[in-house]
Amino acid sequence: MLNEFKTFIARGNVMDLAVGVIIGGAFGGIVKSLVDDLIMPIVGAIMGGFDFSNYFLPLSSAVNAPTLAAARAQGAVFAYGSFLTVLINFLILAWIIFLMVKGVNYLRMQVERQEKAAPEELPPPPADVQLLTEIRDLLATRPTADRG
Repeated sequence: MLNEFKTFIARGNVMDLAVGVIIGGAFGGIVKSLVDDLIMPIVGAIMGGFDFSNYFLPLSSAVNAPTLAAARAQGAVFAYGSFLTVLINFLILAWIIFLMVKGVNYLRMQVERQEKAAPEELPPPPADVQLLTEIRDLLATRPTADRG
């Protein structure tokens, strides 16, 4: 069972997946910062200076705090601002992945076109065919009087 596990882990697909997950996690952090630190403040300014991260509806009469963190400490809240932020994160990430896949597909199509456009080289003929071809060519260059 241990050998099967080693074989499974050593496959290229598993390693590619691991690298993808690690890079995806780091890329997710970049997108989160992009949304939280750059996009959402601009959207909030356009919408009247509000910060989406503090948009919530109290689900308990005991909640009267002005910020989401304080409200969560007081009781249950419906934090739709956080959801909007996460939704925008997802849409940006999905758009970037779409563009990446589209770019890779475009590059693949270009490579396929180049491969189709390149003439295929025929393999050299066998040695006996080459020898017979040389003999034929030599006989063709001899004057007709010598032939016979």
